[in-house]
Amino acid sequence: MALIVQKYGGTSVASAERIGAVADRVARSRAAGHQVAVVVSAMAGETDRLLGLAASLRHPPRGRELDVVLASGEQASIGLLAMALEARGCPACSYTGAQVPIRTDSSFNRARILEIDGRRIRSDLEAGRVVVVAGFQGADEEGSITTLGRGGSDTTGVALAVALQADECQIYTDVDGVYTADPRIEPNARRLDRLTFEEMLELSSLGAKVLQIRAMEFASKYRVPLRVLSSFEDGPGTMIVPEDEEEGMEQPLISGIAFNRDEAKITVHRVPDRPGVAYRLLADIAAANIEVDMIVQNAAPEHDETDFTFTVNRNDYERAREMVDPVAEELGAERVTGDPRIVKLSLVGVGMRSHAGIASRMFDALARESVNIQMISTSEIKISVVVDERYLELGVRALHEAFDLHDG
Repeated sequence: MALIVQKYGGTSVASAERIGAVADRVARSRAAGHQVAVVVSAMAGETDRLLGLAASLRHPPRGRELDVVLASGEQASIGLLAMALEARGCPACSYTGAQVPIRTDSSFNRARILEIDGRRIRSDLEAGRVVVVAGFQGADEEGSITTLGRGGSDTTGVALAVALQADECQIYTDVDGVYTADPRIEPNARRLDRLTFEEMLELSSLGAKVLQIRAMEFASKYRVPLRVLSSFEDGPGTMIVPEDEEEGMEQPLISGIAFNRDEAKITVHRVPDRPGVAYRLLADIAAANIEVDMIVQNAAPEHDETDFTFTVNRNDYERAREMVDPVAEELGAERVTGDPRIVKLSLVGVGMRSHAGIASRMFDALARESVNIQMISTSEIKISVVVDERYLELGVRALHEAFDLHDG
């Protein structure tokens, strides 16, 4: 008998029929002798609906009361799923984040989990009940409802698996595993049987939408066995494990290709090349919690000037420009230009550690398709490039073929 935490996303519980299908799957796991705790999201579209209602009353909606509103989506899901389980003769009880309790800090709308007290859930599991927990939410020390931000239900699922010392955390979604590339872009992409935590963490951070990055950080830190499965069809899914548990003599050269459409680029031209300039250009952006991704500085020593280029999320582009423009003028820069029509393409694989020439092979594959590279960033197991957004699909397909990732 194993203790399993199953997490179901919004598409998995989008209707009464789908909630019933999830109940059937959970009941089968319990009938097989497992103890099962389930984490569920709000029904698909519900969080956006609630945000829209809040925005009609206050723009932008934020703070404590917004969390009270948003948490109601998951509360409906857990009650409905528990009712569906009971109707199938499967004893069940539902808990909001505050009832578990899941304790968080007080950063409303983007709270972080501090502690989960698993005693109440363990007691229910020992009594033979399925426990259904609301994802995406918790409560701070004052008892105020908090939410974890977009994708927070994944984080709840993994954190609960840590607290319960679960044998496995199963993430059910609308895909049947992690693929070498997005099948909607590359039809020949294949499902991966296994990935390492480090590879999945990189893929998540680089734009792959299968798992939320904070969930992967939890799983990697606490070495929680993680499996990605489909809610709509049976199959083995993709197992995500620590690298020292990976099987085989050598790791695949490249495990997957990720891309991010939500990129924008800002360049400050011919700014003085002296200490403190980079800080001046980015200080206000950092204070506004705008995340800077890639940075490239091209110095011209003979002129004591440099071109300073960085990328931000496309949604933050206008705000970042408003902050950079006056600072650049103050510093005596020649001009500031920007491009919100770029994408980032990335190769990820632990096999990079022991193989040379990956970058040149990547650049050659893109050059053969006349795809111009604007920026480059590397780490031990990934290479990322920024290209014009019109080359997204062409670039993904070219790299997929160049590194022999095709199915079959």
